[in-house]
Amino acid sequence: MIINNVKSKLSNQMQFFRRKTFSHGVHPPGHKDDTNIKSIRRMAFAPKMIVPLAQHFGAPAAPIVYAGQNVVRGEPIAKANGFMSVPHHAPATGTIDSIELMSTARGPKTESIILKVTPGASQNVLYGIPHNIDDLTQEEIINAIQDTGVIGLGGAGFPSHAKLTVPKEHKVDTVLVNGCECEPYLTNDHRIMLERIDELITGIRIVLKALGAEQAIIGIEDNKLDAVKAIQEKLPPQGPISIKVLKTKYPQGAEKMLIKSVLNREVPSGNYPSSVGVGVYNVGTLSQLGTLLPQRQGLIERVVTITGPGVKKPGNYMIALGTPLRFVMKQVGYTGSVRHLILGGPMMGTSVASLDVPITKTVSAVLVLTKEEEAEQVPEKIYPCIKCGACVKACPVHLNPTQLVLLASKRRYEDMQEKFHLNDCFECGCCSYVCPAGIPLVQYFRIAKAINREKNLS
Repeated sequence: MIINNVKSKLSNQMQFFRRKTFSHGVHPPGHKDDTNIKSIRRMAFAPKMIVPLAQHFGAPAAPIVYAGQNVVRGEPIAKANGFMSVPHHAPATGTIDSIELMSTARGPKTESIILKVTPGASQNVLYGIPHNIDDLTQEEIINAIQDTGVIGLGGAGFPSHAKLTVPKEHKVDTVLVNGCECEPYLTNDHRIMLERIDELITGIRIVLKALGAEQAIIGIEDNKLDAVKAIQEKLPPQGPISIKVLKTKYPQGAEKMLIKSVLNREVPSGNYPSSVGVGVYNVGTLSQLGTLLPQRQGLIERVVTITGPGVKKPGNYMIALGTPLRFVMKQVGYTGSVRHLILGGPMMGTSVASLDVPITKTVSAVLVLTKEEEAEQVPEKIYPCIKCGACVKACPVHLNPTQLVLLASKRRYEDMQEKFHLNDCFECGCCSYVCPAGIPLVQYFRIAKAINREKNLS
């Protein structure tokens, strides 16, 4: 028994020295020091909330409220519209003002529920019925997860219950917990791993049961050793949950990269992680499941990193979903212009054209650059490709961006997929980051994939 305990302690200590990773990728500056040491703070409630019915991959939710109806915080206001959909819940106690088309960060307007927050009302979560997770079957857990409205909070927006419903021919033996947070500037997952460890562990155990998996491994980059230490102290030595320390490199947190780094398994082209016996989930997603599912409550808020040289009060904030971006920026001392504002990180985030869009379930960060900082990152002029091969060496899935962009310039979009595996690109931006000619490669690929999707639907 003593020998086993010594071996276990030695094994845990070795995790601090082993630094696994994947081939290729890039090493952009982290820019995390402004927020990674700041505790999560709750942001005030805006007087009006905008809750889009389409905040996730799949069918938009269907409203179940009407104008003039009073709702309490946490009450369902839209139901799931089919399997590939999730419900939405009232982010605050108030009155439904209207249901109408509103602007979104992606551009097109979408049907949204407008909620007027009641001044002075209690904003405690008043909706929910606690239950014992241990008494639920796998199918009941998956249904309960859909009822929470939780989706992938790492940015993808894929409904969590759908991700837990693996094909019958696949058997998941390992749950990989993505705690890498490799995007520059982002630190919300880092703070969750320091401040919400019990909820994270509960969420991991829920997913282990839902999948019938044997083990869970938390992958954390070696620039977050304080999180490694904090979580390790809460894990039993012989339990099913362990930690793997990985090299700090972008995009270490991508599913295929994480699987390769931790388990040395390769997901075949066009397949999901479950095809190699793995399920991958973000720490933010799991901590929310660990918080909400035991109480039968819905997702109504999330942690958002707000940072960049264009804000006076950078930090990690707990923000009610539906809070208008204009209100958020006022709270943190916004000094830039809208053209320098990005939802997400600088590598995979999207710029917004208006401050009148809400914080949604997929918004992990708000990055505000200044004109000077943007000029350093965006080339003033695009030059012809010199065939240097830098993009080929950087691509983490070993594509040939040079060939792909050549085909894109000739509008041979179908050849890009059929001959050069365009759909394996997950738009990490490594190729654009290293291109000395300043060619926006990933933008070409996004357009090509969108055109191919439209052709397949027609």
